[in-house]
Amino acid sequence: MTEQKFLQDLEKKLWASANTLRSNISAALYRDVVLGLVFLKYVSDSMDARRLELEAAFKDPQNDYFLGEDADESFIKEELETRDYYTEKNVFWVPEQARWQYVQDCAGLTIGAALPLGGEFKGLAKLLDDTMDTIEKANPKLKNILNKGYSRLDIDPIKLKKLVVEIISTIPFNHESLGSKDIIGHIYEYFLGKFALEEGQNGGKFYTPKSIVNLIVEMIEPYKGRVYDPAMGSGGFFVSSEKFIEEHSGRIGDIAVYGQESDPTTWKLAVMNMVIRGIDFDFGKQARSTFTNDQHLDLRADYVLANPPFNQDEDDWWDATLEGDARWKYGTPPKGNANYAWIQHMLHHTNTNGVVGLVLSNGSLSTTSGGEDTIRKAIIEADLLEAIVALPTQLFGNTQIPACIWILNKNKPQKGKTLFIDAREVGHMIDRKQRAFDVADLKAIAETFHKYRTGTEYEDVVGEYFAATTEDIAKQDYILTPGRYVGVVEEEDDGVPFAEKMGLLTATLGEQFAESARLESEIKKNLLGLGYEF
Repeated sequence: MTEQKFLQDLEKKLWASANTLRSNISAALYRDVVLGLVFLKYVSDSMDARRLELEAAFKDPQNDYFLGEDADESFIKEELETRDYYTEKNVFWVPEQARWQYVQDCAGLTIGAALPLGGEFKGLAKLLDDTMDTIEKANPKLKNILNKGYSRLDIDPIKLKKLVVEIISTIPFNHESLGSKDIIGHIYEYFLGKFALEEGQNGGKFYTPKSIVNLIVEMIEPYKGRVYDPAMGSGGFFVSSEKFIEEHSGRIGDIAVYGQESDPTTWKLAVMNMVIRGIDFDFGKQARSTFTNDQHLDLRADYVLANPPFNQDEDDWWDATLEGDARWKYGTPPKGNANYAWIQHMLHHTNTNGVVGLVLSNGSLSTTSGGEDTIRKAIIEADLLEAIVALPTQLFGNTQIPACIWILNKNKPQKGKTLFIDAREVGHMIDRKQRAFDVADLKAIAETFHKYRTGTEYEDVVGEYFAATTEDIAKQDYILTPGRYVGVVEEEDDGVPFAEKMGLLTATLGEQFAESARLESEIKKNLLGLGYEF
């Protein structure tokens, strides 16, 4: 089965589970319920896969893990519960009484029945609460992170059992070409995207399409150093950075990740995302506003990767304490829009060689409201702007606001220049509503950007790429819309005179109108024959 078909089938199964609980709880609460169960299933499956590896290795004389000819089944079973065997391979440790199979086996017990590992069964919801509590105690980084509110939600026991036994239990975390971490990453992205649509425009503020994440990571190449995301959502940029490093033969231990998120549920998802991957992280002590409660005051990162909420108004971000803030080096941002506050916050938190890659609405490229044009001019004249990428529409599943990528660099190789990339026609439709980049698209844009950076083999391409000087930008009043710089490809003249071409087109259109009228008449006759007059 192809990766796309596998993931599509998985998505259908997952969203079917939504209908199991839809009448009981809201979408936001359901998100917590299901993602907690998906997490439990994933970490348990990862342990099971490692157990099978170990069991074979323990009995193989050619393997370093061989326990000897005299090792009996009871000894092997005891060794299989040694935590170090799992953590050394970056496999998350789950105590026996908190594993998915144990929960599934106990799901059908009657109230008051004895549990296999001791205690009394008080219902599946209570068992799940106890399970999450056990995992947190065994993994201190997850303290107060997992959802332990199943009992409080008063979910119909029959529906909860169906969700556990018939739906979540059947989620496969294996595929011939997809790793288990790729699969759970896709599940998280899928659910976040679907819940964003369920909750409306603001519900999706934390969800960054994979195409955009991958493009920024491929362009910036965060091989090593401190990586920071001040609007991290569920940690998508960090996960992509991890995969990028692995694919390029780097070591995940070479990066340290820092992040901040104001939404408590999403902040917890980010923590879970890091823990299951064994990535060291510092997300602050709690979910708080990046602007008014900066959790990383002294951080100066090597890379900042972010998709901050677009066009936040005064109620969403501004506070009187931000007046005269040290972060507003290039000008105080207007209270009515946080775009240039985000830009300056990120620049403030980079070191002298730091690089920033962020997504903003296209309005940020040309706005003159509240002094934003003055801030933009100051940033450009400080020679911090390395590249602008105009993105196609329909990349985001929950908004049609046109978006762009800003690449800012405190020590950019090409001084006094900015690369403009028009990628509005790049990508393909994955369904009727959403577009995506494939590997070839990402590679083409990233390679061109790297050639520009190094100054080797780069050439402007009309309609696609243009390296503008600061003087070129000044002539455009510091407006950064790529279309102003890359130009338009001239269409070849087909040699047909205009009058002749219009005659042919008009004749064709007339034929189509006539056929349309004929079909309309036939449909009306058929409806009348069925007793329906149109």
